[in-house]
Amino acid sequence: MVKVLLISILLFTTINARENPFFAIMGEKDIPISSNKDRTKPPLKRATITLPSQARILQKVTIEFKNIDGSIESKSIELDNAVDWHLPIFISQSYSTQVDSIPVVKKSTIKKDIKPKVKPQSKSQEKEKFDTITSVKHLTLLSSGKKLKLITKDTIIRDFLLVNPHRIVIDFKKDTNIKSYVKNIEEGVFKKVKIGNHKGYYRAVIELDGIYRYDIRQTPYGYFLELL
Repeated sequence: MVKVLLISILLFTTINARENPFFAIMGEKDIPISSNKDRTKPPLKRATITLPSQARILQKVTIEFKNIDGSIESKSIELDNAVDWHLPIFISQSYSTQVDSIPVVKKSTIKKDIKPKVKPQSKSQEKEKFDTITSVKHLTLLSSGKKLKLITKDTIIRDFLLVNPHRIVIDFKKDTNIKSYVKNIEEGVFKKVKIGNHKGYYRAVIELDGIYRYDIRQTPYGYFLELL
């Protein structure tokens, strides 16, 4: 009798047992849980992104991040701003908790009708400063940032861009015996100047520090070139 009872209990528990207790049964919903494992990372101080030389407009910034449960998400911000590829883009978080207090000024202490004295700029301060980067027979080049003055009495017959490295080629109409000339420039966007003589014209090759378009126009002193 006892054997029959034990066999009945064993059969009953076998019928109601799950084949694998580690897998959810049909209809059971997964319960989202996060790991309790310490995944501490060093705090973000500042990171930088360097843009390629052809970058001109920042359209969008996207940040991808990991949640506490290990899932990956991202957030983006739409932008439409001009950028200078020479300068890096910074990513940082501020941990400063101090708030600068703004002093309260009593009305009785405010002096009325006092205009700040503004020292007028001199003519030399108003004018943009150009430095001579090279000077040869028939041609002098002066630069300021992305601007270049070409001081010459000769006429440009053609100008165009070449790549690898990126450089501007300018041909001036003149029969001359100018000697071949090369000058490396340490600072600025104009990195090297090469000048050589050809039949019926001489050529100036201006090497740049990156990828640009340019605009060139005639002036009373010669020509004015600006990188874009």
